[in-house]
Amino acid sequence: MGAEISQDKPSEPSANGPSNNTQSSHTTNPEANQKTKEVALPHNYEGILKHANSPVDRSSPSKILEQLHAGVFLNQNKKKYWVEKGSNRNCFFLYARDLSITWADDSRLWRWPLLQESSDEAIEVAELLDVCWLELHGKFELSNLSPETIYEIVFVLKLKDPAYGWELPVNVRLTLPDGSKQEHKENLLEKPRGKWLEITAGEFRSSPEKLGEIEFSIYEYEGGIWKRGLLVKGVSIRPKGSIV
Repeated sequence: MGAEISQDKPSEPSANGPSNNTQSSHTTNPEANQKTKEVALPHNYEGILKHANSPVDRSSPSKILEQLHAGVFLNQNKKKYWVEKGSNRNCFFLYARDLSITWADDSRLWRWPLLQESSDEAIEVAELLDVCWLELHGKFELSNLSPETIYEIVFVLKLKDPAYGWELPVNVRLTLPDGSKQEHKENLLEKPRGKWLEITAGEFRSSPEKLGEIEFSIYEYEGGIWKRGLLVKGVSIRPKGSIV
C-alpha cells in the first residue's frame, strides 16, 4: 500500500511538473460558481425598471434583487414594483394617481393629501369630499406579471368619519383581456372606519399565451346618493396568498 498524501500540505512538485494537488488548488471552486448562477432575476425586470423614478444599482444580480425585494417606485410615484422573496414573483401597487377617478380634478369633490409610504417617499391618496357619481377605474398590462401564477386584484380603501352615503353597496368588477368579467357587490356601510380595507376585485392565472390588459373598477352612480369619507390608496396586484 502506498503512502497517503496529507491534504493539509501539498506535495513537492515532480520533475515532470506540478502534482495533481497543486493543480486542484488553482481550480475554480465549482460550488462557488453554482451559487453565482443561482441568483435568478425576475420576469421582465429590465423592461419594468425603465420606468423607475431613480437609477437602480445593476452592479450584480444579487444587488438588483436586493433592491427589488425592498421595492422600486415607478412613473413619478404612481406605481411601486417589488419582487416576492422566495418565489421571485413580480408584485405591483398602483397608487390612486394611476387610476382614473371621475371628478378627481375638481377640488370641491376630491382632495389629494399625502401619505408617507416610506422613510423618504410620500404618495398622494384620493379623499372623497362629496360626490353622487363614484367611479374608480384602472388597467394593467399582463406581460409584466410572472407567468403561470394566480394573481389577485385588490383595492385598498379607508372610510373616514364623517362618512355618509354608503347605504347602497358599491359594484366591484374585474375584466380580463378575453372580455370575461368577475363582478360582485360590496357593502361599505358595514366596514370598520379609520383603517385600510382590502376589497378583492377578482383573480386569474397569468399565462404567456394570454396577454393584453386587465381592467378593474369600483363604481356606484345609479342610486343618486351623495357620498363622503372614502380614501383611495390604490390597487394591489399580487400573487394570491402573498403577505403584504
